[in-house]
Amino acid sequence: MPRAYKVVDAFSPRPLLGNPVAVVLDAGGLDDAAMQAIARWTNLSETTFVLPPTVPGADYRLRIFTPGSELPFAGHPTLGSAHAVLEAGRAAPRDGRLVQECGVGQVAIDVEGSGPDRILTLALPPARLAALADDEVAELEAIFGHPVMRAARPATVDVGPVWVIAQVQGVDALLGLAPDMARCAAFERRLRATGVTLFAQRGDGPDIEVRSFAPSCGVNEDPVCGSGNGSIAVFRAARGLLPPGGARYRAAQGRCVGRDGAVLVAVDGGGAVRVGGACVTTVDGMLHA
Repeated sequence: MPRAYKVVDAFSPRPLLGNPVAVVLDAGGLDDAAMQAIARWTNLSETTFVLPPTVPGADYRLRIFTPGSELPFAGHPTLGSAHAVLEAGRAAPRDGRLVQECGVGQVAIDVEGSGPDRILTLALPPARLAALADDEVAELEAIFGHPVMRAARPATVDVGPVWVIAQVQGVDALLGLAPDMARCAAFERRLRATGVTLFAQRGDGPDIEVRSFAPSCGVNEDPVCGSGNGSIAVFRAARGLLPPGGARYRAAQGRCVGRDGAVLVAVDGGGAVRVGGACVTTVDGMLHA
């Protein structure tokens, strides 16, 4: 049957420069195998399926698939799907907010502005951080062929997806990394992680450059990663890399894959993280599946 379908670029106000998410707006009647088959076919880092909510207070339910598996939560699919739902008139903000039901529970999405000027911001789910062991840090450095900064101990951060987070000294070094993808995938499976997100500080301020890799999920490099950036914010706050009263900063991501993503991150004094940005529709049509 025909199903309303959009591809939305997240973290960019201009088409072709953000991270695309495929959004199936009429997902009723699709079983798990069909959703996974569609996600394999789109071959994007994530494909989402919009369904009626099953809990009070939610505006819609979202299921999120990579080409190889389902995720309980992900950042750019959450924001891109919210954009698609709003644009299609499937839901409207209540007091400036949408509520998404997904695998981690309910996620609040603030809506500011409208049309091309709209900014969507999600509240990151509660996070769990665990430091890497010495042998795991050594393996991470071997995979990327470059040292990471050990003063801020690399860690896994679990926000639904589980990201290995580490800091690299210098933006040029970060952009020049060429990881061993097969070895990275094995490392992710060993740690039961979704992928690896690395960052480097830009200049003297809090702004950063980011790269995310998830070969175990079928995504060698994710162009612009919301949950990865949120996990970095958790890591930076926990490791004392941000002011104790909180901070707002901009993360740039995607240059190594021809994109120009901008992620707006806010961390409050209690460590709560918000991740946001612009979204734009690049494809609007029908999926016959």
